[in-house]
Amino acid sequence: MPEYHYVTLDVFTDSPFGGNQLAVFLDATGIPESALLEITREFNFSETTFCYLPTDKANTARVRIFTPGAEVPFAGHPTVGTAIALQAKRGQGSADATLVLEEGVGPISVIVRADGPAPFAQFSVAKLPELGPLAPTRNTLAEILSLDSEEIVSGVSAPQAISCGLPFLMVGVKTVEALGRARVRIDQWETTMRNSWAPDLFVFAADTERGTAQYRARCFVPSMSVPEDPATGSASACLAGFLAARLPERTGTFGWTVTQGVEMGRPSRIEIEADKVDGAITAIRVGGHAVFMMEGTIRLP
Repeated sequence: MPEYHYVTLDVFTDSPFGGNQLAVFLDATGIPESALLEITREFNFSETTFCYLPTDKANTARVRIFTPGAEVPFAGHPTVGTAIALQAKRGQGSADATLVLEEGVGPISVIVRADGPAPFAQFSVAKLPELGPLAPTRNTLAEILSLDSEEIVSGVSAPQAISCGLPFLMVGVKTVEALGRARVRIDQWETTMRNSWAPDLFVFAADTERGTAQYRARCFVPSMSVPEDPATGSASACLAGFLAARLPERTGTFGWTVTQGVEMGRPSRIEIEADKVDGAITAIRVGGHAVFMMEGTIRLP
């Protein structure tokens, strides 16, 4: 009966039992294709990653990412956590390094920085923001999120569908209190959003008590069988694009901190940055810490 080794990490946190859980198979060679989704569902984390030899020897690894619902071409917390796990496997967990992960969306460069028991990793998105079709109306979104339509931001910062490799609908709400009350009505979501370009919702609010560049967020991912995600790097990348596009400054590097997962009891902190040159977004980076939690083996028939 073959055995395969895995490690788990809590990602986008520097404390155990926070952030977003991730299982990583550092050498998935030999695991049957049919077992990948079953293994992911066995862990029942937001994502599980499977690492293979890279197709280009100059890169670090080929990485496949699975949610309990399906394989996805890109995701943020698996990118951060997998890079940190691979660096530790190489016996260089105490050294800084740049890794290149081959994901479905393309090669992703990740800087890993040794930082005691909670290493830090930051990646640059392989795909700059792509804007999707018009978002549903405020009334429709209010019904889906169990909120009043007046609590959803309108005007220049009205909801917008964006993808940096994985599409999300950015929905700003006016207060952190409204954010905490948001609840997805699956019946409304099924009829209005399941088959849309960006079926999953990243709901955010300015956290003015913490500062001008601080945001609170929640991410609802029903299309991938994830009712709520405690830390979503791919959606946070979209938020960086959303915010940067609305800044009056045409050139510079801009950063924000996103706190997510509070309502789930798994607080997470995601650092996002965007570069602009002459009004155009030229780069987006997402970073955060991770802590190792468990390791073991899984036996397959």
